[in-house]
Amino acid sequence: MREMLTGGPLDVVTGDYLAELTMLILGRDRLKDPRLGYARTFLRQLEDTLGLAHDRGVRIVANAGGLNPAGLAAAVRELADRVGVPVKVAHVEGDDLTHRFPGALTANAYLGGAGITTCLGAGADVVVTGRVTDAALVTGTAAWRFGWGPEAYDELAGAVVAGHVLECGTQATGGNYAFFAEAGRDVRRPGFPVAEIHPDGTSVVTKHDGTGGLVDIGTVTAQLLYETGGVRYAGPDVTARLDTVRLEQDGPDRVRISGVRGEAPPPTLKVGLNRLGGWRNEVVFVLTGLDIEAKARLVREQLEDALGKEPPAEMRWELARTEHQDADTEERAAALLRLVVRDQDAEKVGRVVSSAAIELALGSYPGFHVTAPPGKGAPYGVFEAVYVDAGDVPHTAVLPDGERVAVPPPRHTRAVQDTEPGPLPEPPEPGPTRRAPLGLVAGARSGDKGGDANIGVWARTDEAWRWLAHELTADRLGELLPETAELTVVRHVLPNLRALNFTVAGILGEGVAAQARFDPQGKALGEWLRARHVDIPEALL
Repeated sequence: MREMLTGGPLDVVTGDYLAELTMLILGRDRLKDPRLGYARTFLRQLEDTLGLAHDRGVRIVANAGGLNPAGLAAAVRELADRVGVPVKVAHVEGDDLTHRFPGALTANAYLGGAGITTCLGAGADVVVTGRVTDAALVTGTAAWRFGWGPEAYDELAGAVVAGHVLECGTQATGGNYAFFAEAGRDVRRPGFPVAEIHPDGTSVVTKHDGTGGLVDIGTVTAQLLYETGGVRYAGPDVTARLDTVRLEQDGPDRVRISGVRGEAPPPTLKVGLNRLGGWRNEVVFVLTGLDIEAKARLVREQLEDALGKEPPAEMRWELARTEHQDADTEERAAALLRLVVRDQDAEKVGRVVSSAAIELALGSYPGFHVTAPPGKGAPYGVFEAVYVDAGDVPHTAVLPDGERVAVPPPRHTRAVQDTEPGPLPEPPEPGPTRRAPLGLVAGARSGDKGGDANIGVWARTDEAWRWLAHELTADRLGELLPETAELTVVRHVLPNLRALNFTVAGILGEGVAAQARFDPQGKALGEWLRARHVDIPEALL
């Protein structure tokens, strides 16, 4: 935060502190102490920067309130008094619906930005919220600055897109970028992104001068595709049409976003539910040298026999063939066999499993050892999304003077409808091809939405797009990523971005906290896809 405040001009610093997993963690914090439930790191940042922000006239808007925005607002006031900074603090609440969902650890509606707009309009210097959409931090701020009404759909949609680019910080400035290794790109310490938003909803994404990383059409495209689904990107303020987004380079480290069209928001709000799903444990066996498959088979049969007639409800084995032949170090000669167990009964995944694994140490495969001693098991969470009528959620802005202002739901709504696939370009002329990794001509980024994942893939030239649009169908994705072959995969076409966005239903099980697979958030699915070999026209290589 200090870097942002000292690196160049700003009107508002926004901070996105919440993710599905974060809400579960905060829920467990609240069980231990009802006064908690907010992101305490935010307070530590403010202790160092609140005076600086005040001196420079920069407002602060953050969703760090988590499950207890009122508690965080009180803590910010206490901090301000302690450091002698006279700031006005407001907060937004009403998203917590846990009482309506028996058995849920947390249940929070994703609110829009109107409560933030109201707080800023009342003179707040710091606004903290609970669960709002990530982009609401920007839509609420821009609506306050430019006086947009709730039906300024195109302008709000432009702010949603800008907010989505900003929400994951340095993912827009070279972090996690598919083409990070290209010459001349230093992404060791990328700076944070800045959005220059205009009254018509257009924006320029940039970063402070002198900071690392880069901002170009590729980095912005990658973040636009991250954790989105269809062409219509629905939110509580507006539904943004991602197929209308246009990007153009506006100078070094500057990308202009324009053309974004918006529609009325849906009549419902998404509610994220977190509950404790049971208990899990894991053991990773190291298999070294020869006979890897036979060693894996032996220890698996031994352990399953040791667990007897009442094993854990779920036992998942995965053998990662990481070994190299004739390896020059022991670690490079080793493969990993991972066992994950889950059950509603903590005893069935705890000492019983740990003891069974360790007691095999002197009577199993040669070279037996594990990466770490297995523990007693730990609780895991389950995420689920449900929807409620927007009018049933008490969206409330609590102003700096304590006045409580009810934020009304949208007057006009529109159910989200499927969009006809966008027009495809003409396929390239037939010609010689070469077997090579897809990532030589396409970028990708993937992420999680509950139990689903998305994989966004884009081409960097019109010629590559002509090929990619016809080559990478949903069926072809299933061939390249066999883990997706039996799942429902939907392809969305975004011609303006030269991009395809795939949603893969259920690949992450019950969400990141359930730890259902090796990559529980699907972060590397895109890089796996880029590493697969396909027949690429030689003209593109």
